[in-house]
Amino acid sequence: MKAIVFSHIRCPLNRYTFSVTPVRAWVESVCEGRVLNLFAGKTKLSVEETRNDLDEKAIADYHLDALTFLRTWGGEKFDTILLDPPYAYRKSMEMYKGIICSPFRQLKDAIPACLNTGGIVITFGYHSIVMGKIREFHPEQIALFSHGGAIHDTIATIERYYPLTNKL
Repeated sequence: MKAIVFSHIRCPLNRYTFSVTPVRAWVESVCEGRVLNLFAGKTKLSVEETRNDLDEKAIADYHLDALTFLRTWGGEKFDTILLDPPYAYRKSMEMYKGIICSPFRQLKDAIPACLNTGGIVITFGYHSIVMGKIREFHPEQIALFSHGGAIHDTIATIERYYPLTNKL
């Protein structure tokens, strides 16, 4: 088992995660190849990015529910999938004006069909293990974005997809 790389980054909190310069710099440095940003928001990244966001006002190529996007995607698979959903039910209601986002477990189950073997999922939230071994993902990096004071830290996890049938 490889050691997990840990980073601690101090930065302010913003509802649009990637608008924060240290967060954006970190995520751009770890993305690989073709990137799917499922909850794209307002900040374009300097990567080869396909952007999806349920909010019609967001800068996005697609404006679909994330689960619908994953289940209907017929294009080329991605090397990186970014998951930066609202972290809680209340956040989902705030960010998407009362429209509830896809159930997270179903999203996680649908991701492997859109991800290349050896690809990565980068997840932002309050938890450090997201995709998990049951889906054949293996953690490689954890970044803790510390916002200071009584504000919850944001945890970003990079997990690599190695399905049993195609181990690299």
